[in-house]
Amino acid sequence: MAEETIFSKIIRREIPADVVYQDELVTAFRDISPQAPTHILIIPNQLIPTVNDLTTEHEPALGRMMTVAAGIAKQEGIDEDGYRLIINCNRHGGQEVYHIHMHLVGGRVLGPMLSR
Repeated sequence: MAEETIFSKIIRREIPADVVYQDELVTAFRDISPQAPTHILIIPNQLIPTVNDLTTEHEPALGRMMTVAAGIAKQEGIDEDGYRLIINCNRHGGQEVYHIHMHLVGGRVLGPMLSR
């Protein structure tokens, strides 16, 4: 079993977070260090450390992450201008917390995908 993360405690509401959505599969909350006017993390409630650990059994939660992202983007008023969804994997990919999470960022022009 994977080691518990800070996100596990947020899911269980053991530590405070600005939760904007939660159901039986996923939880979404505002990033504490936002990189854009809207910066929300969407995570599966089941601890999955990295994208490399995914199996077909995780597909319902991953699909829910995408539909929740679209709904939150509309709720936040960034759906028309656009937004970015980012999932980092492992150290070179920039992953800091080893519990899969998708960043929903928007509210301004985001610029190029990668710096050179």
